[in-house]
Amino acid sequence: MAALTLAPGLVYYPDYLDQQAQQSLLDDIRDIVRQAPLFTPSMPKTGKPFSVRMSNCGPLGWVSDVQGYRYQPDHPVTHNPWPPMPARLLAAWRELSGFAADPDACLINYYASDARMGLHQDKDEAEFSAPIVSLSFGATALFRYGLTEDKPSPTKSVRLRSGDAIVFGGPFRLVYHGIDRLFPGTSTLVPSDGRINLTLRKVTAVA
Repeated sequence: MAALTLAPGLVYYPDYLDQQAQQSLLDDIRDIVRQAPLFTPSMPKTGKPFSVRMSNCGPLGWVSDVQGYRYQPDHPVTHNPWPPMPARLLAAWRELSGFAADPDACLINYYASDARMGLHQDKDEAEFSAPIVSLSFGATALFRYGLTEDKPSPTKSVRLRSGDAIVFGGPFRLVYHGIDRLFPGTSTLVPSDGRINLTLRKVTAVA
C-alpha cells in the first residue's frame, strides 16, 4: 500500500480504494443516507448554514447548530439513532489507523460542486491519541492543510481524488485543514461533479 507522508502523522494514501471498492462502499453510504437523510448544519451562534450537507453512521454523529459543535447518538431532524457503520468502513479504519479501538463516529460530508470547507481542526473528540481517517469519493478536491497543529498558516495543498485516503495522527492529529474547491469534470462516481468525504473518528476516551 503506497503512502506519502505529508507531515509527521499526516499520511496520504493515493488510490487506496479501487473503483469496485469505491462503488461498493458508496452503495453502503447511499443506504445509510436513505435512513439518515443529509441535513444542513449551521454555525454556532450565528446560525449561518454550511455549504456542505452531512449525515453520520455509527453510535455517535457530529452535528453543528446554534448551540455549538457536538456529538450525539441521534439524527438532529429525524431523532432516530444513526445507522450502524458498514463492515467495509471498519475494515478501512483497522488497516489505516493502527489504533486498537474501533471508531464510534463516521461523518458523511456531501459537497455539491460549489461547496467548500474552511480551515478548521477536528477537536471535539475526547481521544486525541486516535487518528482521523478520511476517505474521498467523486470529484477531485484541493485539500489544504496547515504546517503545524496549532497554527493555521502557512499552508500546503494536495489534490484528493476519488479513492484516496488521508490519515491525521500523531503530532498532526489537530492539523488545520479544509477544502478550497472541487475540480469540475473529475467525478465519474458522484453525479453533478459532487464529492463525498467520510471521516472516521474515535470520539470517546479509551480507558
